[in-house]
Amino acid sequence: MPMKALASTEMLRTPCSLFLFSSRSPRLIASKRGFIRMSATIETKNPRIGWESMVIKPPSHPTYDINAVIKLALAEDAGDQGDVTSMATVPGDMEVEAHFLAKEDGVVAGIALAEMIFDEVDQSLKVEWTQKDGDFVNKGMQFGKVYGRAHSIVVAERVVLNFMQRMSGIATLTKAMADAAYPAYILETRKTAPGLRLVDKWAVLIGGGKNHRMGLFDMVMIKDNHISVAGGVANAIKSVDQFLEQRNLQMGVEVETRTLDEVKEVLNYAAHEKTSLTRVMLDNMVVPLPNGDVDISMLKEAVELINGRFETEASGNVTLETVHKIGQSGVTFISSGALTHSVKALDISLKIDMELALQVGRRTKRA
Repeated sequence: MPMKALASTEMLRTPCSLFLFSSRSPRLIASKRGFIRMSATIETKNPRIGWESMVIKPPSHPTYDINAVIKLALAEDAGDQGDVTSMATVPGDMEVEAHFLAKEDGVVAGIALAEMIFDEVDQSLKVEWTQKDGDFVNKGMQFGKVYGRAHSIVVAERVVLNFMQRMSGIATLTKAMADAAYPAYILETRKTAPGLRLVDKWAVLIGGGKNHRMGLFDMVMIKDNHISVAGGVANAIKSVDQFLEQRNLQMGVEVETRTLDEVKEVLNYAAHEKTSLTRVMLDNMVVPLPNGDVDISMLKEAVELINGRFETEASGNVTLETVHKIGQSGVTFISSGALTHSVKALDISLKIDMELALQVGRRTKRA
């Protein structure tokens, strides 16, 4: 095999299943209908890469294996032949140094993940950084380099950049929104790229945001459809309280409200019943105005009604232009799906010939 990732990972496909075999673990990861169940592990062959070296650690997840995600990304790039262009043009024993170049201003993210990818491809590669996850980079800045076998660097290049550019784009927008939202905290949602839930949410943390629930398992979130089926807000909360008590479960509970009447119904229920409710979502209580501004009077009234009895979360019509005003309403949190579902990747490149790269960059105003 021309690629180390494929040497340690072999794929067997059938019409209804996908199996992933890893030489580092005797475990067979398998599931029906093409889904892979992933366990929460981060393992590397290289001792210099570990949890302790990460400036900002990824969020926890009980079934997510970031190593499996890396292997899948490398495997989909290599296919069944490997990097045919590099095999044809790059001498196998050639060693080079390649530099990371920021082509626009932003917050860099994915440095720790990049090291894991390089390690998966070729553990002899040496990586050095002048910046760390969460630092600001300027257009034209060289902020890292990798040295070793040219073939290995070129094989890893696109996968490394795909992750870093996406994560840096998320972190950059998160940083801007988190600063503007103060004193409220900015949250992402579950509107993440399929298979990249942990990676996207990691980028939010790197950008200075906080994580909302990781998935369906770690927080009860009573949304509009649940309320409709349950027959009202109070009925839905009551059902959750009974469920958690019966199962002896303890976790955060949030309920979505869309009107001030629903807010009052929540407060009335909580005044008469013992409840596990911890947070009230105030959905679409930020009203857009024709001039591009927003009216937050309804949101402020809801926050005043709740009066600190529960955490509050504003959702809907949250943009970089509106988030500051929303943050002044008194809400605890502001959630924005756009942080991850509409991410603009930060332009980053990895170049062996930096002199030519900078020359082209200046010509195109991208360096």
